[in-house]
Amino acid sequence: MPNADELPPGPLSGIRVVDLTAMVMGAHCTQIMADMGADVIKIEPPAGDNTRHISVGPEPGMSGVFANVNRGKRSVVLDLRTGEGADALRRLIRHGDVFIHSMRAKAITELGFGYANVTAVNPSIVYTNCYGYGRRGPDADRTAYDDTIQAESGVPFVQEQLTGEAGYAGTIMADKVAGLTALYATMMALFHRERTGQGQEVEVAMFETMAAFMLVEHANGAMFTPPLGPAVYPRATSRNRKPYRTKDGHISALVYNDKQWSAFVDAVKPDWADERFATLEQRAQRIDTVYALLEETFAQRTTQEWLELLRSLDIPAAPVRTLDELFDNPHLDAVGFFETVDTPNGPVRFPGVPAWFSRTPGRVTGPAPRLGAHTAEVMEELDEVMEDLDQE
Repeated sequence: MPNADELPPGPLSGIRVVDLTAMVMGAHCTQIMADMGADVIKIEPPAGDNTRHISVGPEPGMSGVFANVNRGKRSVVLDLRTGEGADALRRLIRHGDVFIHSMRAKAITELGFGYANVTAVNPSIVYTNCYGYGRRGPDADRTAYDDTIQAESGVPFVQEQLTGEAGYAGTIMADKVAGLTALYATMMALFHRERTGQGQEVEVAMFETMAAFMLVEHANGAMFTPPLGPAVYPRATSRNRKPYRTKDGHISALVYNDKQWSAFVDAVKPDWADERFATLEQRAQRIDTVYALLEETFAQRTTQEWLELLRSLDIPAAPVRTLDELFDNPHLDAVGFFETVDTPNGPVRFPGVPAWFSRTPGRVTGPAPRLGAHTAEVMEELDEVMEDLDQE
């Protein structure tokens, strides 16, 4: 593989992002921008982003979560409650392409960096708000975290349908889905600016994002007038939808379309297979029964025996892996998914960029910054830019 210096720049090379986000939602968005070549300047208060301290890390202020979602960025410490700090941020905004923050609408406006203030400094900037709730609704200034947004958007409800007990997804789903939504929304606004020269304001709220995300399939019969059923997609919430227990472990398998079903029945010859389950429509109407019957059948062979058979039949099947096993996965290793980056604390093996580009590949451009590591550097760059402008 070529050295990082030999690779072409990423698709966002030349884009400067003024990043006033904290925690994970906005930081995940700007992490991907940094991976794609943008110059992401992370503005932190003197105490730093709280995410620096929420999990294990090689040194204080460098938790694993922080190190991953802030890799490749530059950290600038500014106290925005002071005139000096606010003036420095305005200078950065003047030469930025994107301004993104994760403060509540009232708080960012009181700080003097609402959209009207920022666009007065740089009319062509793309200004992205990352909120808990959209500011046009009655919940606009409510505090929001991943757990509460999961609850509001129905995640514990569908988990209860699935397992019998309300529960959160075992990942910070709302933060990450909202972060990805903020990314694509910002990219669309940049595309519009590229065509027209016009900046604009973008708003991405966690609640609205997760409501849209959950209702992709679960809106189902509730969308119609009159409703044809409740807002739930039965296959996803079937009590028997789970990895199947085998003789020696578990396996994930989905015998889904009619071709797969026919191949499975012909090869396995379960004694319960009959006309009731012949078509996808029939199976969908009896999905919990189908899952229960398959569960009985899968218990009769080992995991490896099932994997070999199902893969020979082109039926999707996979072992149930731990997250640690992903770090030693033959497929991920073969595609170069993990990227090892030298850091002041030694090599770090980052989960890399999942999207592949033939001309402008993204990559992990560097480690997460120590608090304020680039303050002097960035301020000097601004001074040089101002000197060049004065000479013109």
